[in-house]
Amino acid sequence: MRAMQITAYNTPLSLQDVPMPAPEAGEVLVKVATCGLNFADLLSIKGTYQEKPALPYAPGMELAGEITALDAGVDHLAVGQRIAAYTGQGGLGEYVAIPAEICVPIPDEMNAVDAAAFLIAYGTSHVGLDYKAQLKPGERLLVLGASGGVGLTAVELGKLMGAEVIACARGADKLEICRKAGADHLINSETDDIREIVKSLGGADVVYDPIGGDQFKAAMRACNPEARILPLGFASGEVPQIPANILLVKNLTVLGLYWGGYARINPAVLTDSFKTLFDWYVAGKVKPHVSHVLPLDQANEALELLRGRKATGKVVVQVA
Repeated sequence: MRAMQITAYNTPLSLQDVPMPAPEAGEVLVKVATCGLNFADLLSIKGTYQEKPALPYAPGMELAGEITALDAGVDHLAVGQRIAAYTGQGGLGEYVAIPAEICVPIPDEMNAVDAAAFLIAYGTSHVGLDYKAQLKPGERLLVLGASGGVGLTAVELGKLMGAEVIACARGADKLEICRKAGADHLINSETDDIREIVKSLGGADVVYDPIGGDQFKAAMRACNPEARILPLGFASGEVPQIPANILLVKNLTVLGLYWGGYARINPAVLTDSFKTLFDWYVAGKVKPHVSHVLPLDQANEALELLRGRKATGKVVVQVA
């Protein structure tokens, strides 16, 4: 089988012929149809992600495909079934063997591109806004990095959940995509003063932040008393240091969110979230925004779209 592999950190992926995996105890073999790319894949390639598989390996944390074989002990899935999964690695290969327990059956109404763009982006935003921040109708939600893979879903879900949504993104074109996703107010992060604009709108009750750095600092200072702040990534490259005195004075709550960690510490959080999200998809209430679909042998170009911030929503690699 073919796979785009990391053979050395911080170098381009290379297309390799590698042995076909076989499912072990509790596993299924999946023929990969599509792989959704994420910012964490860039960190994995640099060797700076919190989980570091042994080299060489195929990155690609999120995939959709069809089960072609399974361990005899797996009785809740079937050969031929379409699934999506958050795997941590392997999505940029034609086949992958993964634990059956992480496979999520996808509805007949969902195509493979949408399926590969769905779990991480929508799952992160839904768990963050609903389970963690407990966003309420009528509250004001500030989304930083609002045109990116997770940011755009936060705009869409925030609006669906009844919030007044402020979208912050880079440039007019990206902000227009945020507007179409439901944003009520738009902030250009290249030219606008985030703090002053958010305060002029009445302040933020919830901040959704995959960016960090100066944008986090500005957003925190624009929070209303008892606001909740969700740091879930640091695309700016700067991990902000949080001044406890501001938290104290405003009674702010900072809620760390590592979505993938719930697979280990409380899987029901994810499965309950997926049920809600798939129901919303089938009902036509949510629809992934995929700006680019590229073939497997152009995975480096697909990753560069993320690295250069040229994509909006998700970038998907068509594997088969």
